[in-house]
Amino acid sequence: MVWLPIATTKTYGFRSAHDAFMTTYNGTGAPAGWNWCLSYLATAVVLIGFDASGHVAEETKNASVSAARGIFWSTVVSGVGGFAVVILFLFCVPDANTLFSFGGAQPFVPLYAAILGDGGHIFMNVVCLVALWFNTAIAVLAASRLVFAVARDGVLPFSPWVSKMADGQPRNAVIVVWGVASIITCTILPSSVAFTSLVSAAGVPSAAAYGLICLGRLFLTPHRFPKPTWSLGRLSKPFQAIAVLWNGWVVAVLFSPYVFPVTAETLNYAPVIMAIVTVFALLSWWLAPAEQWLPSKRIQETLDAGEISSE
Repeated sequence: MVWLPIATTKTYGFRSAHDAFMTTYNGTGAPAGWNWCLSYLATAVVLIGFDASGHVAEETKNASVSAARGIFWSTVVSGVGGFAVVILFLFCVPDANTLFSFGGAQPFVPLYAAILGDGGHIFMNVVCLVALWFNTAIAVLAASRLVFAVARDGVLPFSPWVSKMADGQPRNAVIVVWGVASIITCTILPSSVAFTSLVSAAGVPSAAAYGLICLGRLFLTPHRFPKPTWSLGRLSKPFQAIAVLWNGWVVAVLFSPYVFPVTAETLNYAPVIMAIVTVFALLSWWLAPAEQWLPSKRIQETLDAGEISSE
């Protein structure tokens, strides 16, 4: 936010408002309108991971307030901060030919190389790597709690082992998250398309889930939902409508092919993966009795444990 604009004034200079907001680059081969839609692949990620405080709610004091407030403010801060960074990059990035002449598979590498020079861009990329490492640690923390909670309900294979605690921490759940993430990352070695499809397929359920939850709150339980300890009050309905539209848009973008014309090698297989998982989930819902994967005894034990802790 500081170094980049200062360095820009000493190198290529800021782009004009017309260049920043009206100039486009089509590297996908898609029609112009579709290509613009795909730009949200880079910007939508700003609002991913805002729900981390909800995943650690069981370890949070006064979770009914703290977790909900944490989700809200992380969304606000991520949205405002991300918007400022996007605007900054639009005005600081040089033209496409200059930017791509520096090479680099990741867009920030040539950007920093062009604006900051040799020493500066190495330092900033190291900072980005450290920030990414911290971000990954937070993601593993949140995901491990989610995996632990699902395994505790007996849903996952080897649930007794996955849900086992060690020194008060879900260590086995962390191992599962780390192992699955490592395997998915390795898929980029033989095929970048496979990796992109898996990443998209992993992001779709999160966006779809929040969109469907808000859709249900709007139309299925507009007045019958229990009153929460902390809420947005009258603003809840507008925010729910925005969430439905936004998450629907994100799902559509994540399902889209990224390279045109579309072939078997460039097809985004995220919709196929999501369809298979959805069919499997529906079959499980219809064929497996609820008592089999979520016994009422376990529900009662959880409720009793909550009452004891509150006392």
